[in-house]
Amino acid sequence: MPTLHLLCGKIASGKSTLARRLVAEHRAILLSEDTWLAQLYPGEVLSIADYLRCAQRMRGVVGPLVIDLLKSGVNVVLDFPANTLANREWLLSLAHSAQVPHCLHYLELDDATCRARLHARNAGGEHDFAATDAEFDLITRHFCVPSEAEGLVIEVHRP
Repeated sequence: MPTLHLLCGKIASGKSTLARRLVAEHRAILLSEDTWLAQLYPGEVLSIADYLRCAQRMRGVVGPLVIDLLKSGVNVVLDFPANTLANREWLLSLAHSAQVPHCLHYLELDDATCRARLHARNAGGEHDFAATDAEFDLITRHFCVPSEAEGLVIEVHRP
């Protein structure tokens, strides 16, 4: 049975790296929010408000696509942030709609390590999303550790 793999972790915690590993392990299709945003809205995502607007528009397309892939028997790794209760509710609804199991991969990493990784990632210039320290702080304030009480199957990844 196909599985929907979800990713939860702070900025620069290693979600995209883990996503690529999961794709290989599970012979899955990878859908990456950062890649889609960069391709669909080049130069338009300049603020958190821009991100929220564009990400919400993408959900209307990505959601049905994920459900169709899962119903077709394809494993999906969804590299979209499952970092808030609302995001996790939407992501979990995709697995429920397709009537398939899910696994939320939670990368448990402290802020200092994530911030150091973010600085290195930004210096390399190869990632589609280069957050500033202020954006890191703002986004991290909204981060909510996942709980099995949300109906989630959680696999914790620690460095």
